[in-house]
Amino acid sequence: MTTPTVKDVLVTFFMSEKCYEDFFVNFLVHVSCLKMVLSKVAGFWILFDVLLAQLLQLLTVLWRGRADGLSLTSVLLQLYAFSCPILFAVRHNFPLEAWAERLFLLIQTAAIVLLMLRYQGNTLHGVMLLLSHCALIFLLITYAASSLISKMQDTILPAIILSKLIQTRANYCNEHTGQLSSPSLILSLGGALGKSLNYWDSYVIVESLLHTVSACLSFALVIQMFYYRRHRTKMNKNE
Repeated sequence: MTTPTVKDVLVTFFMSEKCYEDFFVNFLVHVSCLKMVLSKVAGFWILFDVLLAQLLQLLTVLWRGRADGLSLTSVLLQLYAFSCPILFAVRHNFPLEAWAERLFLLIQTAAIVLLMLRYQGNTLHGVMLLLSHCALIFLLITYAASSLISKMQDTILPAIILSKLIQTRANYCNEHTGQLSSPSLILSLGGALGKSLNYWDSYVIVESLLHTVSACLSFALVIQMFYYRRHRTKMNKNE
């Protein structure tokens, strides 16, 4: 088996062969090729965000054995946002592979909620909360009108935006980012930028604006992370 070259990787995943020749042989930059590359990169960032961001946050909380700095309200909004696609998919009989990654995210987020409450000494409350959440999902799937589930689907992005806004405010009030995972925040920023880029490219104005707001809040979270950790390092050196 021959080892793939850099050209093979770039042409397979990021650009056409013509764009490769324009970029690296003729040293020409075309807007269409640049947009293609940016779109491909954005797609990979979105994929990494979906697969890894929440998992890294969960592993950070588990590894450090505490969850200070994380806003419970913010995480509960994420739990809601990851539940809506599952409700929609199950109600419309979508195959499991179409929504399995959302189920994966939902389980991880539920685990984060449980750990947060456990570290606060409220394990029973956490278990009861998640059991109530499961019961509510079952009731909605079984009895809710399809129109209600469709409207809930439309609230996913606003819920994510509100979640980031609440976490940003919590960081500001606490003057630290606590156990927020740095890689998770960076992946979320990349995913939000990727979605914003894709929606602006498709000219869906409202969705584009919402994704842009989400990307700006992700950027604010990353800035807070670097600022507060740098500030804490300076304080420790001065002591």
